[in-house]
Amino acid sequence: MAPRLGPLRRAFDSDIWYSFRRSRVTVLAAIVTAIFFLAALFAPWIAPHNPFDLSQISLLDSLLPPAWEAGGDPNYLLGTDDQGRDLLSTIMYGSRISLAVGFASVALAAALGITLGLVAGYVGGRTDSIIMRIADVQLTFPAILIALLIDGSVHAVIGNVPREKTAFWVLTLSIGLSFWVQYARTVRGSTLVERNKEYVQAARLIGIPPALIMLRHVLPNVMGPVLVIATINLALAIITEATLSFLGVGIPITQPSLGTLIRIGQDFLFSGEWWITIFPGAALAILVLAVNLLGDWLRDALNPKLR
Repeated sequence: MAPRLGPLRRAFDSDIWYSFRRSRVTVLAAIVTAIFFLAALFAPWIAPHNPFDLSQISLLDSLLPPAWEAGGDPNYLLGTDDQGRDLLSTIMYGSRISLAVGFASVALAAALGITLGLVAGYVGGRTDSIIMRIADVQLTFPAILIALLIDGSVHAVIGNVPREKTAFWVLTLSIGLSFWVQYARTVRGSTLVERNKEYVQAARLIGIPPALIMLRHVLPNVMGPVLVIATINLALAIITEATLSFLGVGIPITQPSLGTLIRIGQDFLFSGEWWITIFPGAALAILVLAVNLLGDWLRDALNPKLR
């Protein structure tokens, strides 16, 4: 009998890994994404300066150009902003906030959407109709508008609590509740197919409760499209967070994300301090492009018709 392969060996021998390594664009996108993730994760240890430490910030160093420009300082490779914060360090910390909001909101949207999609597809009837009509109504509004409405409603309810303490969680809630519909509709469609298959019928006959059937049997078979949606929605969530922060309803200036940095730099763009908005904007564009490319590859890799 042939020896059983370990999980790692099976992964390296799989079609998905072969598809990944033969695509140079996908490998490059994965490397770029990994660099952003690692820079954000280890920002407190590898960033040249701590932009949140007031003892390391001096207004005398404000608006310094990049190190290769006339008047630049080698200690500030990409220059400084209007408060004297090192722009490279601020981008690292800003990416940390943007990615954290993106992951948290995608997790919330996926959990809510998958749950509602499973219930709608498996139970059917009036429950299915109610959930899908709610989804249809939400689809008539742009995601950014839904996020703005939720953000304003939550801050109206919580009162005068400082935005610094609530901005992260309010953003996560706002963006997460804006994206659940895609998961729900996709999971519902797959569940409608899976619930009529033999393994589900057999589980019903032996008396397994519906909740366990949905979690143990149906859910693993509908997760392929969900992974693709989650990857693409991560990029959309990062853009939405940046948009909200740019509009002034996201992360405050004291804890800048990439969107907040772009908004700050906009005030100085036409006065010659172009680096304050160009570098954060380029970082945001590169990160979103890399994640989108990974999402496109994952969609193709998990599609059996394209193998």
